[in-house]
Amino acid sequence: MKILYTFIFSCIAFSISAQKSNGVVVDELGNPIENAYLVNSEFNTHAHTNELGMFSIEKSESGNTLKITAFGYKKTDYLVQSNGNRIVLEDAIFKLNEIIIQPKLSAMNVISKIDLQIAPVNSSQEILRKVPGLFIGQHAGGGKAEQIFLRGFDIDHGTDISISVDGMPVNMVSHAHGQGYADLHFVIPETVEKIDFGKGSYYADKGDFATAGYVAFQTKEKLDKSIISLEVGQFNTQRLVGMLNLLGNQKKQSAYIATEYILSDGPFDSSQNFNRVNLLGKYTTLIDENSKFIFTASHFSSRWDASGQIPQRLVDQGSISRFGAVDNTEGGSTSRTNINVALVKSIDENTFVKANVFYSKYDFELFSNFTFFLDDPINGDQIKQKENRSIYGMNSEWNKKLKYNDWNVLLQVGAGFRADATIDTELSHTKGRTTVIDPIKLGDIEEFNGFNYWNAEFRYGKLMINPAVRFDYFKFNYQDKLAATYRTQSETEFKVSPKLNFIYTQNNSLQFFFKTGFGFHSNDARVVVQNNGKEILPTSIGFDLGSIFKATPKVLVNAALWALYLQQEFVYVGDAGVIEPSGKTKRMGADLGIRYQMNDYLFLDSDVTYTYARSIDEPSGQNYIPLAPDFTATGGLSFQKWNGFSGGIHYRHLKSRPANEDNSIIAKGYGIVDCNINYDVKNVTFGLSVENLFNKEWNETQFATETRLQNEPNSVEEIHFTPGTPFYLKGKISYKF
Repeated sequence: MKILYTFIFSCIAFSISAQKSNGVVVDELGNPIENAYLVNSEFNTHAHTNELGMFSIEKSESGNTLKITAFGYKKTDYLVQSNGNRIVLEDAIFKLNEIIIQPKLSAMNVISKIDLQIAPVNSSQEILRKVPGLFIGQHAGGGKAEQIFLRGFDIDHGTDISISVDGMPVNMVSHAHGQGYADLHFVIPETVEKIDFGKGSYYADKGDFATAGYVAFQTKEKLDKSIISLEVGQFNTQRLVGMLNLLGNQKKQSAYIATEYILSDGPFDSSQNFNRVNLLGKYTTLIDENSKFIFTASHFSSRWDASGQIPQRLVDQGSISRFGAVDNTEGGSTSRTNINVALVKSIDENTFVKANVFYSKYDFELFSNFTFFLDDPINGDQIKQKENRSIYGMNSEWNKKLKYNDWNVLLQVGAGFRADATIDTELSHTKGRTTVIDPIKLGDIEEFNGFNYWNAEFRYGKLMINPAVRFDYFKFNYQDKLAATYRTQSETEFKVSPKLNFIYTQNNSLQFFFKTGFGFHSNDARVVVQNNGKEILPTSIGFDLGSIFKATPKVLVNAALWALYLQQEFVYVGDAGVIEPSGKTKRMGADLGIRYQMNDYLFLDSDVTYTYARSIDEPSGQNYIPLAPDFTATGGLSFQKWNGFSGGIHYRHLKSRPANEDNSIIAKGYGIVDCNINYDVKNVTFGLSVENLFNKEWNETQFATETRLQNEPNSVEEIHFTPGTPFYLKGKISYKF
């Protein structure tokens, strides 16, 4: 009898252990909530939701109680049902003590989620600043893509950081102005739902441009309400935003359109005459409970005039003001039309696939004058850069969860391609925008990148091991239309990039990580064919060692030591149509970030970075990397939902740094303070924001450039700069309905 009881008890125990519950966690609008944390305390089991909001929790059956926690939502107790579990969480004040540090490679994204929620962005420039340690600078009238700095890289406009929106690439390969040119101005900031970022080249699904890191934006799928917003500021600035919910709050489908219109003359002596129009439409439908189809279309166009970079000597002499110009006929125009179709489909409780296909039509024309009268003392050195581009591409990924004894395994296999075709990519010597003096470069470019990656996560207890490998194939074609005879110059290259990462999650409040990986720095097609395919995809090798931990329930800290080695690269200088070789480089540094919630309404944040960046092949004292930041700091105090008020005050500091290889010319650092305040009255929001609160004189971008003015007998090499915005006041009123 005793044996029988034992057998029955064992069967019951096995039956209970074999039970598991599946379901989905969504918000009040029906949007899936990723990384929600579910606990069954009766059997001491837990689970996290995936990007579809789906979960599968072991040892749970009908009648058990699950406790669900998700950052920004009310804690919920849920009674497990036998016929499907759809758990709806209510919005709540953000509480840092509710954050669960996830055992995943991208756990740092919780920081951007905090920052985005407590201090929403109100301009396309501010979107990138949400990445800790990333600095930007505008130096061509507001319409040109920003210059980017991250981890000791002067990334120019995107050479070593991969940027995407809803799976669609932003970086332009073999661009008329420079490799990786990433114009993010087609994004309406109010539509951004999520910012995913990672530093280093440790991520199998990120390839081209992902040397210093990546930033992936995701736009909203639904609007809770429609909104109209008007902003008016100094320098004849107006901004109108409209976001309209087209289908109401339906469970199965949603649709909205968003538009943005901006006018501004800027603080310059010569008006910027800047204008930009954005239009976005997005439709989402649930095919079934766990699968969805998304269609997105957008159009963007912009035009501007610019004062360009001015020489310090003219300002020192009093010949022009800090906001003056040498050639005020600089400027340009650009437009981009996007179509993006995405499908996320659940195969079963442990398997799902996701894919998107996209098309972009892009036009660009830019007039610049960096050297004034250095090369042409009569007509000046103005140049025109122009291109007409089409982009086609696809991304796909298969995800599978497995369990083998005590190991939990996640497998990911991805594949896709990107194809760019440009017509009449041009660099010409011009005068006053209207006269073409002589062509310098003119040709058609075709570039194809096909890729495949294999990624796995093996979890055993508190340890996760993440081996991965990525394969990239490139084909470059260039047809030089200035050549005497027709010929297509062509090169191909194949690159293998292995990764190996270790994540140790001690508990919900402490995680250690060691990330390693190979990546590559890609080059312009004109560089590739001109260099006969040699060293065209130089390797990057790096590592990160660090932790994320909650020092107290209300203090979140992230810290990392890192290093990055980059092989030889050849840089195509779009401004001159020439190749500049750059040798091996090394960068190493430390990142530190702190988030502190003082009470339900007040948040403190701070991010500090230090970087040592040097060229390896050059002698000491001649091996500085121009404009590479070595120390940055950002931080501030934010408050939200306090008697209808929200806002904050924030600072950013960039230390002085070498502007040339021997550190004889210095790019001056700066420290800027911005602030804003908003007040909600029912469906109306009133807001005020101030940039550069203390009206500091600062240089937003700086370059060591050799120039000659029309009346100068000899050229001079010195700092040339674009001035940063002075005190700038802007008011806003928004209405939700």
